Amino acid sequence: MALAASLLLRQSQSLVMTPQLMQSIQLLQMTHLELVRFIESEVEKNPLLEFVPGDEGARGADDAFPSDGTYYSVNEEQPARDVADAEAGSSGDLYEAATGGSAGAVAESFDSSLENVFPDDAGPRAADAPELLGQWKSMPGASHGEGYELDEFVAAQTTLRDHLAAQVPFLFTSPVDRLIAGHLIDQLDESGYLPADLSDTVLKLGTPIADVARVLDALQQLDPPGVFARTLSECLAIQLRARNRLDPAMAELVGNLELLARRDFATLKKLCGVDEEDLVDMLAEIRKLDPKPGARFQPGICESVVPDIVVRAAPDGTWLVELNAETLPRVLVNNDYYASVSRRTKRASEDQAFLNECLQNANWLTRSLDQRAKTILKVATEIVRQQDAFLLNGVDHLRPLNLKAVADAIKMHESTVSRVTSNKYMLTPRGLFELKYFFTVSIGSTDGGDSHSAEAVRQRIRTLIVAETPEAVLSDDDIVAVLKKGGIDIARRTVAKYREAMNIPSSVQRRREKRALAKATGF
Repeated sequence: MALAASLLLRQSQSLVMTPQLMQSIQLLQMTHLELVRFIESEVEKNPLLEFVPGDEGARGADDAFPSDGTYYSVNEEQPARDVADAEAGSSGDLYEAATGGSAGAVAESFDSSLENVFPDDAGPRAADAPELLGQWKSMPGASHGEGYELDEFVAAQTTLRDHLAAQVPFLFTSPVDRLIAGHLIDQLDESGYLPADLSDTVLKLGTPIADVARVLDALQQLDPPGVFARTLSECLAIQLRARNRLDPAMAELVGNLELLARRDFATLKKLCGVDEEDLVDMLAEIRKLDPKPGARFQPGICESVVPDIVVRAAPDGTWLVELNAETLPRVLVNNDYYASVSRRTKRASEDQAFLNECLQNANWLTRSLDQRAKTILKVATEIVRQQDAFLLNGVDHLRPLNLKAVADAIKMHESTVSRVTSNKYMLTPRGLFELKYFFTVSIGSTDGGDSHSAEAVRQRIRTLIVAETPEAVLSDDDIVAVLKKGGIDIARRTVAKYREAMNIPSSVQRRREKRALAKATGF
């Protein structure tokens, strides 16, 4: 067969992933904080965009967020009188314009302070103790009672290293011991444990290992009790020694924590040489100890979850689904600035091309945010419609649901629904849930009826285990039999998988624990 060149005319279709389309897809799966950071970066690059966060945006763009929760982009036109006022002000006295402002404005412009040059014109000084302003009239800042920040009077949080370093001078007098103590303090982790090996400290400081061990034994007596421990057993032993409760039986119990994790109370009673009542008392005392003594000095990060969707009961018995206005970004396109700059530039110039590109990107961003909000609202509305029984009666009536069912109902692709439900939260009368929570696998029914949700089955298993008695502890096979009587067709291995996922021990361990507690309490 001979090869020859020829010209062909062919018509075909192809899907092109443009940068705008890629960013639109990324906007769908962004969380609220990620979306705010993205918009802030776009505002820095685009002079036509204005991002108004918080209440100011809500007041400036009330028409963008109607009562039904739908988001609309807003084009804001700044009044031209601001420019006119600026031009009129420039024709005044230059000295008055330079010195007529406050001292703070002058200080900012010259990067200096007027407190020494013009003491009478200095700004208000913060009060040394604002809570005593009513009693001490001569206090700086008492004349006005304003001009101070409450954050300036808040004490810094003490860290674990600072707390221990303050106790070291009272424990050691030798500079060498203090040096070793400071090095060991630097090796502590967030929980107060010493993960480093003593041989590393010996090699780094060049001191005998006996001195390092002696300093470590002294450091283990510091507050909080349990610091500088290398294992959990040693941490609990240090705290028990501080309470004068580390007797041979308690030491044997602390040294066999793996048996305690398996609830092997029979072996523990033999090793400790105590009866069942004493063993229960020892376990109760161990529960009062702190396994992570250094964690209390770590600054706690409170991350609040802001819901993207709010669901409320409507007066007619239906559900009202709304977008949370707090999570909707306020993005404004300044068309007045675009028109003003366009009149001053030539149409063929590079500045005009850059300005047109900025306007195109700004309009695209507002349309993408509008489409993102509408898509989230559409998906959430369909989820509420599908899970109406859950909102009315609780988790036992949660229906099995998958992404394809929602995608087919709202005429969207399954991947789009997956991106919308990622890291998005819904506030319902039943509580705050992630949108992924409503999508669970289906478990068949024994009578051929409607399928059951996996989350509802887990809740049923948890309820059965909580209602157990020491004489009637349910095994996995017993739970399967009970569920089948209730119309749930489930295998034993599935029950074991759900039980382990909920951190529920086996029936043997639960029976040991319940019997021991029953004998100790007399019930």
